[in-house]
Amino acid sequence: MPRIGTRKLYHILYEDLQNIGVGRDKLFMILKANHMEISPRRSYHITTNSYHRFYKHRNMVQGRVPVKPEQLWVSDITYIGSRVNPMYLALVTDAYSKKIVGYDLSNSLETQGTIRAFKMAVKKRSYSNESLIHHSDRGIQYCSNEYQNVLNMNNIKCSMTESYDPYENAVAERVNGILKQEFIIDNKHKKLSVMKKLIANSIDIYNNLRPHYSCFMRTPEQMHRQEKVRIRTYRRKNGSKNELATIN
Repeated sequence: MPRIGTRKLYHILYEDLQNIGVGRDKLFMILKANHMEISPRRSYHITTNSYHRFYKHRNMVQGRVPVKPEQLWVSDITYIGSRVNPMYLALVTDAYSKKIVGYDLSNSLETQGTIRAFKMAVKKRSYSNESLIHHSDRGIQYCSNEYQNVLNMNNIKCSMTESYDPYENAVAERVNGILKQEFIIDNKHKKLSVMKKLIANSIDIYNNLRPHYSCFMRTPEQMHRQEKVRIRTYRRKNGSKNELATIN
């Protein structure tokens, strides 16, 4: 994890740093003095086509926070290829634990990629008796009859964003950013078969080794195995200070 943030690096190296008298602020100073701070990379590609004939579901989760695993899944598609070799990564993430529970990489935006990611998530469910909401943008892949049929077959409720505000699907957007910023998955430019292996490896490291701030520095896998910790939430910078409701 060569691009992991300083706070997470401090958490991982805490005992070793304490032995040599280096606190968090001093670690920040050391990294800055040695030009080792990470500058964010900016990229933007449109993968959502919400101008279509299919039904768009209302947002069922706005202002509500999950309190345990598999109450809320968030899905999104992100672009990671090049002009010569475009690729699209479909992700399904548990909004409580931040664990990536399903994914698929393909060279097209067809609905089948999102369905394969969703079926992987369903197959790996740990709490299959829980009532589950699936939240996504209003892209044609998620609104399509094929995708909605798969949701209905698995008795999973459907929720969708109602605007272009990224905070309406903040967890999915954040996970996309982590994979691109820290694992640089959109800068490999390898053939599809190689990229699938790189993606699988990156997601395994993300789920099992990378501490997550919203999980109080637990890994997503550790967080997914319990349901007692109340998560930190992604709040708007100028948003309401009212207490967010929980999902029951």
